[in-house]
Amino acid sequence: MTLSSGSRKRRSELPGWRTSAHAIAWVSLSFLLFCLYATAVQTPANKFATSEAESETPKDTLGRDTPRGAVLGFLAAARRGNSQVAALYLQTPLRGASSETLAEELAAVLDRRLPARLTQLSDKPEGSLSDPLLPNQDLVGTIETDGGNLDIVVERVDRGKGGKVWLFSKKTLDAIPDVFQELSTPAVDKVLPKFLVERRLATIPLFEWLAVFVGVPLLYLLTGLLSWVLGFVIGAIRRRLRKDLNLKNPQVLPRAVRLLLVASAIRWLMTVVGLSLLARQFWSTVALMMTVLACMWLLTLVNSWGERYLAKRRQRRSGSASVLRLIRRVMDGVVLFSGLLFILYHFGINPTAALAGAGVGGIAVALAAQKTLENVVAGVSLIADQAVRVGDTLKLGDMIGTVEDVGLRSTRIRTTDRTMVSVPNGQIANMSVETLSARDNFWFHPVVGLRYETGADQLRIITSRIHKLLDEHPSSDSSSVRVRFIRLGAFSLDIEVVAYFFARDWNHFLEIQEELLLHVMEIVHGEGAEIAFPSQTMYIAGNSSDDHSKLRSAHSAGGKLAS
Repeated sequence: MTLSSGSRKRRSELPGWRTSAHAIAWVSLSFLLFCLYATAVQTPANKFATSEAESETPKDTLGRDTPRGAVLGFLAAARRGNSQVAALYLQTPLRGASSETLAEELAAVLDRRLPARLTQLSDKPEGSLSDPLLPNQDLVGTIETDGGNLDIVVERVDRGKGGKVWLFSKKTLDAIPDVFQELSTPAVDKVLPKFLVERRLATIPLFEWLAVFVGVPLLYLLTGLLSWVLGFVIGAIRRRLRKDLNLKNPQVLPRAVRLLLVASAIRWLMTVVGLSLLARQFWSTVALMMTVLACMWLLTLVNSWGERYLAKRRQRRSGSASVLRLIRRVMDGVVLFSGLLFILYHFGINPTAALAGAGVGGIAVALAAQKTLENVVAGVSLIADQAVRVGDTLKLGDMIGTVEDVGLRSTRIRTTDRTMVSVPNGQIANMSVETLSARDNFWFHPVVGLRYETGADQLRIITSRIHKLLDEHPSSDSSSVRVRFIRLGAFSLDIEVVAYFFARDWNHFLEIQEELLLHVMEIVHGEGAEIAFPSQTMYIAGNSSDDHSKLRSAHSAGGKLAS
């Protein structure tokens, strides 16, 4: 069976992998991912790596050492129109023009029917080993035919000194001529004008350029128009139900959702429009990248919404915004890292070595930033426990001040000297923190010292009146009031006054204390007593009876000499 020159020419000019490089200009967010993709599929056929187990085996110059190398090498040869080289990838007894014709038919069948899963082909010399009973065979894909499903299989063949190479199996090749007869003109060739299909720019059909630079942006704009229409309809309904003309139209479709819609549209169009294998591989990769990026985008939006929601509910909790922001960034990092791992797995790249290197680097960074991490962990603990809050008056060692900000690394405190001190959270977590502003009431605890000339009856009256003063005060805790004559001091009769008072803050308590002390002084003076001050009484002894009588007179008069 021979092919017409026109069909042979079309198959020799299959869309190249450079299509992805041009599409990256619009899909800028997936630039790195497309570079990985291009690296995975554009590697020359003679440079595919082999495993260490077979490093001594001579490499095949056509790249047939691995299943992926064999398939990509065959497609590259068919794209260049080199049927003689393409025939070398077939396990067939045919030679000459017959083998070249079979290679062209196989290329046409793969180009139209094979699923776009080239990046999932094994890149190991031993293959994927998916079927232990057939270790030397690897499944490239399954295509639908009128006679049922046909497995496209490559088989590992031992060529003696030439080593083992992967070739398209004889069983697959036997069914190719019949499947080739089933091929028909692609739908895109029937619908589009001929100049869009036949005219090429850099070996790529003109309609594919238009699809990249016009079709995809147009789809995205159409999703924006759909979002506007839905928002207008929903907004009109809301304004009518709530009877508020000032309500704005909601945004029904976020940009991430619009990106998902574009990816879904691309996948649907791929089933309708008949494209070549490489074009389908490119568009399936584009749709996958869009889907992954959209999902990552949506998850970060959900994290942002959750942070705002929790921040509103915890506005009164000091430092909660910092902790929530840290949690959000960690979750965003996990989302991005997971998305990157998924993409690397899709392209068949083993990230084990990179992860091991990142782990070693992470340990080094953790050791270098040990103190910083300690402060951050301590800050999270302080904020979670609410041990320190903005506005609290603290006593840290010898320092007293008011907390003005609680951060993840340090806490800023305004001291009584009006200076700002930044204390690392690690230090606060290891210190005994006294929160002065957390007192539920204030302790009134003066000791009133009266002169020794004060009589017992006077003491009883004074203690009784002070007790009544405290008990009747509107801010006192009456159950805590205690006024007792406790000791005979060195120079005074001591009365202990104890009571707890409710006050707004320290200044308010000082006002109450000032008023009470003044009332205590009035009570003492009102009963004819006096508040003692440190003093001593000196007794002068003499031999004459006059001296003794003078001394007794002086003592009875209560004369004292200040020390």
